[in-house]
Amino acid sequence: MPLFFKHNMKPHPLLISVFLALPLAAQDKAAKKVESNESLRFEGARVETYKTLGDVKLTIHIFEPPGHKPADKRPAIVFFFGGGWRSGSPKQFEQQCRHLAARGMVAMTADYRVSSRHNTKAIACVQDGKSAVRWARTNAARLGIDPERIAAGGGSAGGHVAACTGVLEGKDEPGEGTKVSSRPNAMALFNPALVLAPVDGKEFLSRDNIDGLRERMGVEPKELSPLHHVRKGAPPTIVFHGKADTTVPYWTAEAFTEAMKKAGNVCELKGYEGQPHGFFNHGRGDNSKYQETLREMDAFFVKLGWLKAEKGK
Repeated sequence: MPLFFKHNMKPHPLLISVFLALPLAAQDKAAKKVESNESLRFEGARVETYKTLGDVKLTIHIFEPPGHKPADKRPAIVFFFGGGWRSGSPKQFEQQCRHLAARGMVAMTADYRVSSRHNTKAIACVQDGKSAVRWARTNAARLGIDPERIAAGGGSAGGHVAACTGVLEGKDEPGEGTKVSSRPNAMALFNPALVLAPVDGKEFLSRDNIDGLRERMGVEPKELSPLHHVRKGAPPTIVFHGKADTTVPYWTAEAFTEAMKKAGNVCELKGYEGQPHGFFNHGRGDNSKYQETLREMDAFFVKLGWLKAEKGK
């Protein structure tokens, strides 16, 4: 499940298969390059610190619609990057943020703790995700966003983090006030890790990876497995997943969608024939799947009433 490649790289398929066959500990040793996000800046966006833990400052990059004012009460979204809970960069969702900001949303892409930079477990990623959503809602008036229209989005491990903010109870940062909800009002998930514990006896990962999952999570994997926590009242959700994904199997997205619908929740699954993990990223191939998933995500927010339909579409 962990990925160490940058989102716009095209590694040889054999290299990917060999890497994914390794136990988690071996994957960590293989992922040697560590990228710092501390000095990351995006043209036209501003950056704020949403959480401080000791000397660690976690930042969030904010893309605003043209002429945005605090009184506007726009819908908003917070994106979380992928990287197997061990690496990654907010750059992954820069282009999605730019598109949604141009369409009228306040779009944000957040940094969060990962094992390569902070020596943390996946539970810390989830805690940070909840903190980021709570920060956005707490600061809604100042940021010019509607506290009842905040979405969480993300890819792979970041999709897992976003899903956890929507379906998990608890798992907040210890000592953080919980009076303001950390649950988003919608979710947009890209090849997310949604099943981290057995379902009907199916193997959701290789045996080596299953054996090492408890260590990587920092808690029993079932505690952080979104599928196992689906209940009625979960936010409306759209899931994008490649049917040829060998990193996060397509059936896991199907199982999550089925569980959401059975619980009475709105959940759309967009499956893409022949597409592998990370197919949606900007810079992948000719960008056709990036554009396609972007249109589908845009249409999802139009259906929710968060965006107005574009003229002629």
